[in-house]
Amino acid sequence: MTVRIAPSVLASDFARLADEVARVEAGGADFIHVDVMDGHFVPNITVGVPVVAALRRVTSLPLDVHLMIANPDRYLEAFAGAGASILTVHAEAATHLHRTVTRIRQLGMQAGVAINPATPVECVRDVANEIDLLLVMSVNPGFGGQSFIPRSIEKVAAAKALLHLGGRPVEIEVDGGVDCTNAARLVRAGATILVAGVSVFGTPDPAAATRALREAALAS
Repeated sequence: MTVRIAPSVLASDFARLADEVARVEAGGADFIHVDVMDGHFVPNITVGVPVVAALRRVTSLPLDVHLMIANPDRYLEAFAGAGASILTVHAEAATHLHRTVTRIRQLGMQAGVAINPATPVECVRDVANEIDLLLVMSVNPGFGGQSFIPRSIEKVAAAKALLHLGGRPVEIEVDGGVDCTNAARLVRAGATILVAGVSVFGTPDPAAATRALREAALAS
């Protein structure tokens, strides 16, 4: 069983961003997760293209960029140019989802689609063969530090069943309230990438927290 850990810099100390990234790299992080929020699609404003470009300069890890923004098509080229490795858009925000994910892949990035807690996994059926990643939100997007929604485990299992029908491998990522108490259940349900913010960067030792999360995820 393989699981990959994507620490979310949303919970990091932005004044020491390069150091924070280095700490989770030392803990074996597989990706750096970047939450981009615009204050319209979600009720918060975070970072944008310049921060992704800055992160690209300080790490060789893949940058897993999650766009929680309205009209994401306007910024696909900009994030590709900044160095995003994976670009994930919300099914609820992309008016022409097939066209959007196709364009992301044309720009040389892996394409992800995110779904909110109230959005059924069925909505990605018609793009299942076009995406590389499905991000299941296990909190309502907008703010870090929220409590995990338990129903998300069943949703991950439903996503695995639906994506299996597509005939090509698609990563299942989970974001929101992920920690050592729920990681193993998520992986057993089908999650392959775990995003963790506060449970990693909110600790005194993010490197140790990254290692602990992987160990918990792989526990039988």
